[in-house]
Amino acid sequence: MDTRRIVVIGSNSFSGSDFIDLLLDQESNEVMGISRSSEKSELFLPYKKRPQLRFQFHQMDLNKHTSEILKLLDTFQPEYIVNFAAQSEVAPSWKHPEQWFETNVVSLARLMNALKERDYLQRYVHISSPEVYGTCVGAVTEEMPMNPTTPYAASKAAADFFLFTLVKNFDFPLIMIRATNVYGAHQQLWKIIPRSAIYMNTGQKIQLHGGGTAVKSFIHIRDVSRGELAAMEHGRPGEIYHLSPDNDGYAVCDVVRKICEAMRRDFEECTETVGERLGQDAAYVIDSTKANTELGWRPEISIDTGISEVVDWVRANLDAIKKESLEYIHKA
Repeated sequence: MDTRRIVVIGSNSFSGSDFIDLLLDQESNEVMGISRSSEKSELFLPYKKRPQLRFQFHQMDLNKHTSEILKLLDTFQPEYIVNFAAQSEVAPSWKHPEQWFETNVVSLARLMNALKERDYLQRYVHISSPEVYGTCVGAVTEEMPMNPTTPYAASKAAADFFLFTLVKNFDFPLIMIRATNVYGAHQQLWKIIPRSAIYMNTGQKIQLHGGGTAVKSFIHIRDVSRGELAAMEHGRPGEIYHLSPDNDGYAVCDVVRKICEAMRRDFEECTETVGERLGQDAAYVIDSTKANTELGWRPEISIDTGISEVVDWVRANLDAIKKESLEYIHKA
């Protein structure tokens, strides 16, 4: 079986690490991870439980080490690059929007402008976000115009526009992914699903911004990783693919209620309503028919099964989790 060389940028991220774990299921894949921070523990990186014979990690920062990254890529000569790297939190992007643009736009443009000249690259898979659409209601397809409402979303939209200029002028082999709200075991602890399970185990109240009425399309991380792999292998260059669950989404409060039910706790006792976040979109639902029909992809893991998995993961690792911060810590 021929070896495939694949680079995952942002390998320490929740989505990037799960994608690496999926890639290592196939012995033909030789994988390189690049991230600005050092590798995390097995608590957050599922692939670390595997033998590392077909994986190598390099700590490099897109903002500081473009030339070093290019030298590394030119030596490895990957057929595929999948880029998860981004400043990705929405609320903190209001405090230092320039840092979101430095990482998500300027650093990306610098690297991609060089990569457009590399003949070894067959596919570049870019992880975008439905946040670029603003509020998503109804059958939002890949043709929906971008209408960002936060600095984070604006930075992702600017990056997307730039990448498509490379497609139009240089036939850059871009495939773009916009997936909805991923969740699962090993996720960042401040995200709503793991945080809710942690708080119920530690006796803390779960704060529901705006009462938790905002609708999100929660999708299990492994379903998204399978879709990204299918797009990498079979997607058409120059195309965008949505990855979303086969439902109209759930209000955040209803997801927390499911977690309460899974843990046999009372919803009213475990939650409290606080003010809504600035720029919070009322709904976040997109259509993934294109991925269904062109890639043969569909989500397989139900929200109830996924929540049970997270609850079990939190319980099994609670001592280690208690040593970690439960708040987002911004890194410039």
